[in-house]
Amino acid sequence: MSDIRFGYTLMTEQAGPKDLVRFAIAAEERGFDFEVSSDHYFPWLSAQGHSPYAWSVLGAVAHATERVGLMTYVTCPTMRYHPAVVAQKAATLQILADGRFTLGLGSGENLNEHVVGQGWPTVGTRQEMLAEAVEIIRALHTGELVEHRGEYFDVPSARVWDLPEDGVDIALAVGGEEAVARFAPLADHLVATEPSSDLIEQWNGTDGAPRIGDGGPARAVGQIPICWDPDEQRAVERAHDQFRWFAGGWSVNADLPTTAGFAGATQFVRPEDVAAQIPCGPDLDGIVEAVRPYWEAGFTDIALVQIGGESQDQFLRECAEPLLERLRSAAG
Repeated sequence: MSDIRFGYTLMTEQAGPKDLVRFAIAAEERGFDFEVSSDHYFPWLSAQGHSPYAWSVLGAVAHATERVGLMTYVTCPTMRYHPAVVAQKAATLQILADGRFTLGLGSGENLNEHVVGQGWPTVGTRQEMLAEAVEIIRALHTGELVEHRGEYFDVPSARVWDLPEDGVDIALAVGGEEAVARFAPLADHLVATEPSSDLIEQWNGTDGAPRIGDGGPARAVGQIPICWDPDEQRAVERAHDQFRWFAGGWSVNADLPTTAGFAGATQFVRPEDVAAQIPCGPDLDGIVEAVRPYWEAGFTDIALVQIGGESQDQFLRECAEPLLERLRSAAG
């Protein structure tokens, strides 16, 4: 039996908090294995129209669901949140989720982190901050009193009093050889948005990294947007309206500070450009073929992003179960 797990994305940028909880319940009922949540202050584009606080939503989802794994995809623990605060809320959420939660962390995007007025560091500095943040979170999750004076963070005296029995796994977002070398030994699991077998191979070849595949304990968690709709043209239009930012790639996406910036940067992206990158329409086999590169690259967990808050109910009602059946059959 395949070890591939398929997940549903709680896209906070495109739905309000009550709807997200409702979608989470339905996704569990339809058979998804896990659910991931974005953690943003802004949507990517104004057309998406939402951005509730992910941790409040996840607390409600943890209480409202019973089986699915839960994960932040991903939280930046360095600017908008101090790592000591992330350690506390991750521990609390893990208790509420009865051990189903994984803390997904990354170095962040300017779009969300600029709101606290601390500027936007270079990528090298952001990665140094992330490594120090992970150190602090790990220390606090021991339950011991922590005193830390580092290059970027001070923790004069902190202790997390309510700790889950089995701790909190940490998944780290990586996107290149240097990031893998730095973060694989610090993480329990890998997060990436490109179906690259090189990332998996580099991770498994890094001293101190938990192994992915072949019975290893680490998961490789990917994510892919889709835009299912019975009407292909409507799907293309919706994907272009709400997801054309995706065409920029993370080197661009990490640095733009506002929705207006993303609108300007993507003003010349055409609907057909988006449709070339994102499977749009009713063809389930087409979606399966778009997802296939992830498991072929060695990813163990693949979260789908169904584009459009207004499309979720129909997607979950009509598409989710037959799509999951085809994905599991193809992944073998």
